[in-house]
Amino acid sequence: MDLQQLRYVVAVAETRNFTRAAEHCRVVQSSLSHRIAGLERELGVRLFARSSRRTELTSAGEAFLVGARECLAAAERAVADAAAAAGVVRGRLAVGMIRTAAAIDVPELLQRYHARHPDVRVSLRAGSSDELAAAIRNAELDIAFLGLPEGQRPEGVEAIVLDHDEHVLVVPAGHRLASASQVTLHEVAEETFVDFRDGSPGRAQSDQAFAAAGLARDVAYEAGVAELITRLIARGLGIALLPSAFIRPLAADDPELALVPVVDGPHRIEYLAWSRFNPSPATRALLDVLGAGSQA
Repeated sequence: MDLQQLRYVVAVAETRNFTRAAEHCRVVQSSLSHRIAGLERELGVRLFARSSRRTELTSAGEAFLVGARECLAAAERAVADAAAAAGVVRGRLAVGMIRTAAAIDVPELLQRYHARHPDVRVSLRAGSSDELAAAIRNAELDIAFLGLPEGQRPEGVEAIVLDHDEHVLVVPAGHRLASASQVTLHEVAEETFVDFRDGSPGRAQSDQAFAAAGLARDVAYEAGVAELITRLIARGLGIALLPSAFIRPLAADDPELALVPVVDGPHRIEYLAWSRFNPSPATRALLDVLGAGSQA
């Protein structure tokens, strides 16, 4: 058994197709199929159930896949550590970010990072703060930009505060409150709201603020991304509370939206989070670019 065989197994498992897996691995299909068949004979089990139309992992294949991925990750880490010892940072860096991240210009950060470490390959993943923190704990991500309600910190990861922000009310341009100088939660509690999915950290920021004020509200529309929330607002389907640093640049170019300060509205803290356990050289290098290298 060698690393190439493990890569072939992972590629077939991810694509569920021998032809696409071979293309991904840049090898002819017959060679890939032959190597996997040889591995199956060596193990004495079938890793894949095949038909003319479908390819799926067997139960043995699912069990094998976990270890295969761990072996490949360990091999990549060994190469990266050896290079780092020689002063060269390479390997892969998996970065997660919430869609409303505003404390850091991530593309600009990665531009500076690439200028220092051009051999690192970066993958980006968007999601909610709870999903991204879990992905760090499960070693699926190296580092992530999160946003949480005031008073709540990411669990099970290292984290530093990047910025504090407050929410503003987002309403359609023709709304009765569009020209208000400021509002309170009590003044808007009877309105119809658009918000993030129930239970998500983005939603919790507003839910907690209304609960602290002893108020209930009606969330008629839930959306996974803030951009969709703003489009629903523009159509007059509801109003929302969104982080000011994120929404102000968008609303500045959108005549269909109006922003109103909220006296007792939610507050958000943006964090940078990474694994507590042995951060990779690529992760440490990104922390250095951010000026947080001493935290790792």
